[in-house]
Order: sequence, then C-alpha cells, then structure tokens
Amino acid sequence: MSIKSTFGKAKHWLSTLSFRTGVIVLLCCIPFYILSFAQFALPLSTSTKGVLWIILFGLAKTFQYAGITILGVEGYKRLKNKFKK
Repeated sequence: MSIKSTFGKAKHWLSTLSFRTGVIVLLCCIPFYILSFAQFALPLSTSTKGVLWIILFGLAKTFQYAGITILGVEGYKRLKNKFKK
C-alpha cells in the first residue's frame, strides 16, 4: 500500500465527518498553539524546550489541517460567514 493511497483514504474518511466535528477539531488546535509558545516560560533546558515546541506545534498543525479537511470548502465558507456576522 503506497503512502499516497493511505493519505487519500484518510482524507476521504475525514471529509465524511460532520461540520460540528470539524469545528471541534479545529478549535482543539488553539490550546496546542498556546502551549507551544507558553512552555518557553518554564525553567527547562533549551533542548527540552525545543522538543516540547516541536511536539506541541506539530499537534497544533495536525489538528488545524485535520479540522480544515473535515470542514471542506463549503464548511470553511459557512464558518467564515458565522464570524463575519
């Protein structure tokens, strides 16, 4: 099984989820963005901070892209219109 077909199947599965699920997943990226930068204030070694940043920022991006994939183009437009009002 190739990587391209695996990603295609994952993308198809994510796009079958509901609008509400997409919004929830998209909102999950906010705490990870906050944590990825807030951890720099902790008294940890530089290498530990770097590893934490990579993990937390990676999780934030994963939730962001998964949420956008679930929403799709129409869901994104719908969400954008809700924020304009």
